[in-house]
Amino acid sequence: MRRNDMGGVLERVHKHRERLRREGMRPIQIWVPDTRRPGFAEECKRQSRLVQHDPQEKELLRFLDEASDREGWDV
Repeated sequence: MRRNDMGGVLERVHKHRERLRREGMRPIQIWVPDTRRPGFAEECKRQSRLVQHDPQEKELLRFLDEASDREGWDV
């Protein structure tokens, strides 16, 4: 993108954000694990193995399954 095109982009972003604010929305920023990072999948597997036979984990998963509203999902 050329430098002089940035002004138009920034203005559109500003207008979009202002419209969302008028509609009662507010921006937030969250940080999540980078799933592309080397070793990510291995760490997930390691942590899963740690709780594989944990009764509290099984109870939590059961609760989440029962509490989830999946109406209209293709599961």
